[in-house]
Amino acid sequence: MSPCVSNCTSNLAAYTFFARCHSADTCGTNGLPLTPNSISIFGLAQFLKSINHPNLCEFIDIIRGKHERTIIVSEYVGEPLSARLPPSLDATLQIFQQIVAGLDHIHKQGFVHHNLEPENILLDSENRLKLFNFGLFYITNSGSYVSFPIGNVRYMSPERLLGSKNNIKSDVWSLGIIIVELVFHVTLWSNLKIAQIIRKILSLCNTKNVLEKIAREHKFYEKYQELQEPLRNLLESCLAISVKERPLPGEILQHEIFENIPALKAQEKPSNLLLRCPLKQIYYLWQLAGGDVQAELKKEGLIRTEAPILVMPSVILLNGRVCGSPRSQSHLFDNRIVHLSLVNLTERLSKINKLAYYPLIHTNTSHLSFYQKKNKKEEYLPLVIREKDIEYQFHRVVLFRRLLQGYPFTRDLIVAEAQKDIPPFLRGQVWACILGVLDNTESYEKVDKATPTSTDRQIEVDIPRCHQYDELLSSPVGHKKLKRLLKAWVTSHTQYVYWQGLDSLTAPFLYLNFNNEERAFLSLYRFIPKYLHWFFLKDNSAIIKEYLSKFSQLTIFHEPVLAKHLATISFIPELFAIPWFLTMFSHVFPLHKIIHLWDKLMLGDHSYPLFIGISVLKQLKSTLLVSGFNECILLFSDLPDIVMETCVIDSQKLYMSTPKSLAYRKYVLHEKDPGQFDVQDIELEDLKREMCPRISANDLVHLHLNEPDRLAVLDLRNAVDFRRAHLPRSINIPFTSVLLGDTRLSALGVPNLDALLTNRVVVIVSSVHENAILFSNFLVDCGISGVCLLHRGFNILHSFCPNVLETSQ
Repeated sequence: MSPCVSNCTSNLAAYTFFARCHSADTCGTNGLPLTPNSISIFGLAQFLKSINHPNLCEFIDIIRGKHERTIIVSEYVGEPLSARLPPSLDATLQIFQQIVAGLDHIHKQGFVHHNLEPENILLDSENRLKLFNFGLFYITNSGSYVSFPIGNVRYMSPERLLGSKNNIKSDVWSLGIIIVELVFHVTLWSNLKIAQIIRKILSLCNTKNVLEKIAREHKFYEKYQELQEPLRNLLESCLAISVKERPLPGEILQHEIFENIPALKAQEKPSNLLLRCPLKQIYYLWQLAGGDVQAELKKEGLIRTEAPILVMPSVILLNGRVCGSPRSQSHLFDNRIVHLSLVNLTERLSKINKLAYYPLIHTNTSHLSFYQKKNKKEEYLPLVIREKDIEYQFHRVVLFRRLLQGYPFTRDLIVAEAQKDIPPFLRGQVWACILGVLDNTESYEKVDKATPTSTDRQIEVDIPRCHQYDELLSSPVGHKKLKRLLKAWVTSHTQYVYWQGLDSLTAPFLYLNFNNEERAFLSLYRFIPKYLHWFFLKDNSAIIKEYLSKFSQLTIFHEPVLAKHLATISFIPELFAIPWFLTMFSHVFPLHKIIHLWDKLMLGDHSYPLFIGISVLKQLKSTLLVSGFNECILLFSDLPDIVMETCVIDSQKLYMSTPKSLAYRKYVLHEKDPGQFDVQDIELEDLKREMCPRISANDLVHLHLNEPDRLAVLDLRNAVDFRRAHLPRSINIPFTSVLLGDTRLSALGVPNLDALLTNRVVVIVSSVHENAILFSNFLVDCGISGVCLLHRGFNILHSFCPNVLETSQ
């Protein structure tokens, strides 16, 4: 890798290359077009982002551009080894040890370097070393996804030149050549062309002692003889022609030559507190500050735009020779890098108080001026703006990182902060914490994900159709991970079966935890019982019917006019809502659209998805009211562009304003059993015949005592019973006086009744439940919203809290 084309201004650098294009008519075994190689690279490269080692540069981001372009953003510290003066022997041994440590970690991660050369070995001023671009061979599937060779021929082992790949001991050969150059202060075969170098290396295959022969050819045989024996023997073993005779990196680390080498000086922390943050966090903030990797590459000439007509050949001869136009060099690897400047980011965050880097999570900070300013911003900015506001995101990320470090002991604080918003940078971790997931339990590793099962065929059919617009999930690695997650879930739940839609439900967790399958699995494992209890039984008809009936009731409660219209044209929830609730909307909306919905869903209970469904209907209300059955079917088969921010806000308002008992369902995982004065034991037949939901005595009395302005109670008992005992401020409308055929509120004889019922929770109280049902239907026909029935009628109030009733003397 050659030196950068711009001045070193940060530890972030980017480089780019093109993937090999498939032939236009090439299809896979399933008859579908082959996955673009750039998407395959994109999926493989995600793993490198999870690798963290002091002698390996951190992979920060992978970007897929146009025309099979891939851009890698990586850590870049110091300068290449090739740019340093010949080091002393002690410094060489320090370098030797650090390279081996990096290779050993790569080996333990299950892949090889195969791109080891001085340009890809970075050193800082204190000789601390990091291997750069160590994953290019891995992410290109051993080079098969690109049109250029990977690695410097000068440092390639003989077996690699002969076609052998994926042996870590080939990297040991490259390491041996590099250390020989450092020890003897030479550059091997410096005056030879590539073909000559290849012949030279292959000619070594018949040599017993490669190092001795190289020493003789390059005239440092005397230095070779004077070299201390342990080091000479180690280098000779690294350059053994037989792969079996070369040591593994882990074995080299145990060699005696590293026992007494000087220790490296401890790295000092930067004076700039921003630079002490994790590099991925700095990059995230850099992007919010306006950073654009592709723009930086264009600025430095690594991305050049050419008109297609200018690269077309003038003449193509019969033998295939192109005349009149230079052949495009885009298929070759451009080894230049571009450093990403942090100047703009530093300026944007220059006014951040130093105390903000160390937020106090158990102490009241309202007296600190910068927190007051932050809280004020938090109150007024819309969510989409907050997520783009660099200063606000800085505070949120720093705070959540501190809270996540204390999890599970800080879970309550995480939930409280998540009520405001969740920073996108940490969303996967925060969701897992809200769901109560504990990482590193090894429970996922113990689940059988390999044994063939009866569901495998259906899973394999569904996966290629699951969010294939997304580059991560459409990659071969994404398919493999999704299959493992689904098989693990099915294996772990013998009482359940695989239903279509489970793949879409799993996708958001995989998307946010692509490099942590265990967290993705455990999040799904905790999510389903909370929101979809018993949905995946082999016979789930009762659960689905109850859910849809409750959805119908709540729709009537909030949107009676729309609900009546849909019922009139026989457009029932079974026709459109099952995929909504079975997948929590992850099947019908793109992943990036449901993220904010799920942020709120995680903080709600099992009823929250019902209100999301109502909020979707509210947005489509004007269209639905003028549509017939066929138009509605077409509308829901291809949902229009729903404004998700509005959906989030509406669903949250509906959820918070609706008494909890109205959403009661029998088939949920109850945290505690319903009490005597809660709604309980409503059978499916009752749900189907009652248009309006039931409210519990608990919720009715709570509204009466705490929010009386939100409550309107209509008592249907006769006047004598009403005077004997009734809820204060309730309105007596004897059922015998109601003409159910007359859908005018004025016919009830109560002045200004329409105004009294508007924007209220309208509770129907009666001693005869059938009367309450008929009257509630009457009010719905009148277009009144908020209508519900008191569970178990008026008599429950006598038992629950007779002291709140007014009684006659």
